[in-house]
Amino acid sequence: MSAATTARTAPTDGADPLARERAHLAASRSALRAMREDVQSLDIRDVTANWVNAAVLQSQIEDRIKALADLSHTPLFFGRLDYLPTTQEGRRFYIGRRHVHDAVGDPMVIDWRAPVSQPFYRASRKDPQDVGLRRRFGYTAGDLTAYEDEHLTDPSETEQTSKLLQAEIERPRVGPMRDIVATIQPEQDEIVRSGLSGTVCVQGGPGTGKTAVGLHRVAFLLYAHRERLARTGTLVIGPNRSFLHYIEQVLPALGELEVKQSTVDDLVAHVDVRGEDTAAAAVVKGDARMARVLRRAVRSHVTIPTEPVVVVRGSRRWRVPAYELEEIVRELLDRDIRYGAAREALPQRIAHTVLVRMEQSGEAPDDRVQDSVARGPAVKAAVKAIWPPVDPAKLVLRLLSDADFLAEHAEGLLSAEEQATILLAKPPRSVRAAKWTAADAVLIDEVTDLVQRTQSLGHVVLDEAQDLSPMQYRAVGRRCSTGSATVLGDLAQGTTPWATASWAEALAHLGKPEAAVEELTAGFRVPREVIAYASRLLPHMSPGLAAVSSVRETPGSLDVRCVPEHGLDEAVVAACTESLRHEGSIGLIAADSRVPALAAALTAAGLPYLSPGEETTRETRLTLVPASLAKGLEYDYVVLDEPSSVITAEPDRRTGLRRLYVALTRAVSGLTVIHAEPLPQELSA
Repeated sequence: MSAATTARTAPTDGADPLARERAHLAASRSALRAMREDVQSLDIRDVTANWVNAAVLQSQIEDRIKALADLSHTPLFFGRLDYLPTTQEGRRFYIGRRHVHDAVGDPMVIDWRAPVSQPFYRASRKDPQDVGLRRRFGYTAGDLTAYEDEHLTDPSETEQTSKLLQAEIERPRVGPMRDIVATIQPEQDEIVRSGLSGTVCVQGGPGTGKTAVGLHRVAFLLYAHRERLARTGTLVIGPNRSFLHYIEQVLPALGELEVKQSTVDDLVAHVDVRGEDTAAAAVVKGDARMARVLRRAVRSHVTIPTEPVVVVRGSRRWRVPAYELEEIVRELLDRDIRYGAAREALPQRIAHTVLVRMEQSGEAPDDRVQDSVARGPAVKAAVKAIWPPVDPAKLVLRLLSDADFLAEHAEGLLSAEEQATILLAKPPRSVRAAKWTAADAVLIDEVTDLVQRTQSLGHVVLDEAQDLSPMQYRAVGRRCSTGSATVLGDLAQGTTPWATASWAEALAHLGKPEAAVEELTAGFRVPREVIAYASRLLPHMSPGLAAVSSVRETPGSLDVRCVPEHGLDEAVVAACTESLRHEGSIGLIAADSRVPALAAALTAAGLPYLSPGEETTRETRLTLVPASLAKGLEYDYVVLDEPSSVITAEPDRRTGLRRLYVALTRAVSGLTVIHAEPLPQELSA
């Protein structure tokens, strides 16, 4: 922090300032309860025109009631700003997760997203922003137990670190991810409050809070642009279901209930995924060149007409010659609109040509005649022959099954070797019988968009973005083509064979090349000793990428133990037992192949454990985590099993080092590394 701090704990004197703050907390909770009761008492029976409006209004009321819930374990306010008399008339504001007002409408708690709350995060001794005092509050189980003052304009006070701020960051975590409204730092706040119109890419190493920043930016945008985003929608995209489960409570805790969550696989779930690609095939299918291959394949269905269309109307026949049909078709192709939209336009264009003929002969047809001609058998037959419908799944299956068809449309784009890599050795009989892979589903989504435009949302948050293929970026980009995005990731944690090499390249595939790239380098979650140890890998896997500089020095947070090979499982179980003596969550991370053996060892030792995605409780705080699912998760204490196994489980050493880097940086309070094999040489000092 940038101002002097003075921490006080609860005294017995009822006249103490802490007692007055507790009284304000009690009064604020009472006011929030009254706000909720006011909404619950609303009678809408006589204010709606029909049952549809009544249902919509009732749903909105129910959402409002949920948003006004008082979570007893969550502090209603966490800070206070006392402005100088020069601004805000010297007023005092309590800063919290939501707005609370009293019976006459005067604010008792100000929403952290309101402009008047911004100095709580950005004011400093150098720039106090007209704030005389900033007060932080400490809580235990929802009860206010301490406060800490910073006098930003008092020259006699010296710069110190906020103890309450550090305690909140280090507070043990049991259950899903928490919000960080009480601990947002100035550089994070700038990103959180950036505007809706622009896309922001956040490069952040482990513990820099990039995921929390992205979620809080959604909450801020919903506050500042609620009507617009209510119409267009918001979406958070995570790497897997375990990760989404971990973060799912952050936005509801901030009063935001309508934000949807998804994985990329969920977005493109046009077919049932039952197969798995080789790494080589997945890389080719995920390459951006496949978009051009697919576009060629779609457009190849269009046939330039060689026969005229003859429309019979009563006793007269109207002829549209082949050359005019060709002109219409080529014009539609040149306009490069969606295949389906062009197919819908073609019969109207042909019918309009017939109408022109009718008018030239002295008739006076209207729009109804044109629609009738467009729906007539002659025009329908011509459209079916010239511009037939395209089934996206059938087209992709043909491309992956028919070597000649693939070669025709991949010429000059994919080499013969690359084509052979993605061709199916034994083509299935039908779309239903095909064992589709995750990469295939993305290709089908691309074709679906070529045929019919994908609906765009107002804002999309894409987390762990470094692991997406170019084609996956395109799939996400279609969901925010007319909106904006928040892209979150760390190039050093890219662990897929197609992981992005640079944010400029990734943003271009996303369709947001103009996006601003912000870098978070200050770590708040991972202890300095742990992040320094993990950062030894950076020069070998992501040279040139800045290491995270942790603000937390925690002596004893790193313990590296070498054990005999025959005693590895027992040593891991012992380390987990030791970690469970501390408060908070425990993560046992191991190479995927080691998980069954460790599961058996934990069971034999009588240690209950969870799988990623299952919520920790005070009774069961240990989670057994395959290294492939560790990304994005955090635990108070981590036991890492056999680092060399994490590396060798990957197809190449660089990817293995990145997987190990992820595993090493999941701990908030302490990391214990257990190994029997020699440590990777890259970890040597």
